[in-house]
Amino acid sequence: MSAARRRGLRRLAVLLLTLALAAGGIYTAVYFVQRSDTLVSERCTATAGGRTGELAPDQAANAALITAAAVRRGLPPRAATIALATAMQESKLRNIGHGDQAGPDSRGLFQQRPSQGWGTEAQIMDPYYAVNAFYDALVKIPGYETLDITDAAQQVQRSAYPKAYAQHEEMGRAFASGLTGQTPAGVQCTLRSPTAGGNSTTVVTELEQAYGGVDAQVDGATLVVDADGALAWSVAQWAVANAKDLAVTKVEVAGRSWDRPGGDGWQASGAAAGQVRITVRQDDGGT
Repeated sequence: MSAARRRGLRRLAVLLLTLALAAGGIYTAVYFVQRSDTLVSERCTATAGGRTGELAPDQAANAALITAAAVRRGLPPRAATIALATAMQESKLRNIGHGDQAGPDSRGLFQQRPSQGWGTEAQIMDPYYAVNAFYDALVKIPGYETLDITDAAQQVQRSAYPKAYAQHEEMGRAFASGLTGQTPAGVQCTLRSPTAGGNSTTVVTELEQAYGGVDAQVDGATLVVDADGALAWSVAQWAVANAKDLAVTKVEVAGRSWDRPGGDGWQASGAAAGQVRITVRQDDGGT
């Protein structure tokens, strides 16, 4: 074999080895990213006034619903705090379809009972109905805003364990403050990347149901909500709390942004004041 041929074969071998190593590196990088995403511990946290709370994403979504209902009704953050602490004690902030020994017909977020006049089982299992039924009862209590959590919740629920509500006060106050917009950038979630695309019109529907009339426009995969001040931060943090189910990847408001892939919480950005921009993952087929 000639020297020139041997050199050519060596170059080919080096090229093939380089390509193999490169391919292996790409595979390793992709595997590492996928593995890292799998290892993400999904959670939502709230911090306000030195108080902290942590919830699973599904719990946070229900917390956002409960708080949005208070905002919609013009109730003070204290009402949301009481409701959150109550729902955490009664159902772990999950819309469960069963009761316990104390109330075998108890259902829903607040474990309300048809036999005690809270409504039909179907109504109670509707989170929006259940939340508003709770607030309807709460606002009838004179001076509920200044009562201890235990006293206010007990007058609504008539629980067999009235002292248990107090243990959830710190969580309730932290999430209520953030989700009502009183504490900007107070609520953030650490989530894995979405596995399916979202739909910006679905986000509009959910927002309308939570807050009532909202001024929103859909721009492709992004929903733009005209809002300012506390309401803007309430809507923005509602979107973060619902990011897992709605495939939200980015929320922008008042000079800050939350990016799902980074997992670094709220960061300074060029987001304009007076609006909230909510972006969902877009499938190839559209929004």
